Amino acid sequence: MGRSLLSQFLNLSNACPRFTSYATSSKLQRTLPMIHQNHLPGVGVVSNYRCYCSVSAPEPTVSESSSTSIKKRIVSGVQPTGSIHLGNYLGAIKNWVSLQDKYETLFFIVDLHAITLPYDVQQLSKATRDTAALYLACGVDTSKASVFVQSHVRAHVELMWLLSSAAPIGWLNRMIQFKEKSRKAGDENVGVALLTYPVLMASDILLYQSDLVPVGEDQKQHLELTRELAERVNHLYGGRKWKKLGGRGGLIFKVPEPLIPPAGARVMSLTDGLSKMSKSATSDLSRINLLDSKDAIVNKIKRCKTDSFPCLEFDNADRPECNNLLSIYQIITNRTKEEVAQECHDMNWGTFKTVLTDALIDHLNPIQARYAEITSDAGYLDQVLAEGASKAADIADVTLSNVYQAMGFLKR
Repeated sequence: MGRSLLSQFLNLSNACPRFTSYATSSKLQRTLPMIHQNHLPGVGVVSNYRCYCSVSAPEPTVSESSSTSIKKRIVSGVQPTGSIHLGNYLGAIKNWVSLQDKYETLFFIVDLHAITLPYDVQQLSKATRDTAALYLACGVDTSKASVFVQSHVRAHVELMWLLSSAAPIGWLNRMIQFKEKSRKAGDENVGVALLTYPVLMASDILLYQSDLVPVGEDQKQHLELTRELAERVNHLYGGRKWKKLGGRGGLIFKVPEPLIPPAGARVMSLTDGLSKMSKSATSDLSRINLLDSKDAIVNKIKRCKTDSFPCLEFDNADRPECNNLLSIYQIITNRTKEEVAQECHDMNWGTFKTVLTDALIDHLNPIQARYAEITSDAGYLDQVLAEGASKAADIADVTLSNVYQAMGFLKR
């Protein structure tokens, strides 16, 4: 059942490696087209993510969600490996600022995911703090959103172990990232965590009974393993089985839906318009880091890849770099596509690069200033993360307790 849909997921591009999915139920095959066509508001991501978390009912628009008395819940996060770049910011963090006004939001630094591949032990703690400080510098408001570190809420790891008992090994063996990474590095150099990280990601999402997960258009399928695992656990342990054990019965987990970011928020490499901007790219010239100096930004835009076509235009498949640079300019200036197209159509590349450079510097300067202010007060950041972890743990512990009960464990 669902073999053709599974094949589609297995053929996904490597451009979105963090979470590849498996949809085997006819129910999911019926709901996903409906979600894609009608019920995804244009706001968004983790990417990335994601992060990465419910009932499978049609999703309301953003305006509808803000008018309800009970806000829907969103969880998302970013890894603390490498520098936070423009792609992370425009594709995920910038959108969180608008999401926090419309939803109940929890944003965390996914440090447990950062150790699935070799990493710098000496830098992990600093990178985690720096990432949290950038969340705040970019506009995440702790009076509206909970900001915390993944490893500071132990329920993430506990739930992962419980979910692992219900996750078929075949689902994990088919994950594209695991297959490719293990093939390149060799089995002896790949840890079990690389195989099981999707279960941890599911734990991140399901712990908080989240309604929506911000994901990129190219990453919608990444959520499917979590959805399938939620449905599997609900079937195995929920309903009357749970009620007989003294629980409330019904669903143990909400089944999360994807929330798609605005068009154009998928930022591509400055050196290759067909590849996503990435922390792992060899050349630092391929990305604009949020903490890049003015001189670094000038140099990177000056040297970024362009083309020899006359005029500048959006949406020409033969001009990926042109579309990418115009899209970046559109988003950071908060302009419409039509306004940018009209302004830039007759510009040459030299003129446009100067305009884009100035816009980037103007946009990032207040973020950098706020970041410097936040990192100068270690006590403030520690307090923010402690309060965020406490709020998150209050929610997560309820879910975890219910799962232990439904699975038949002796009460503590």
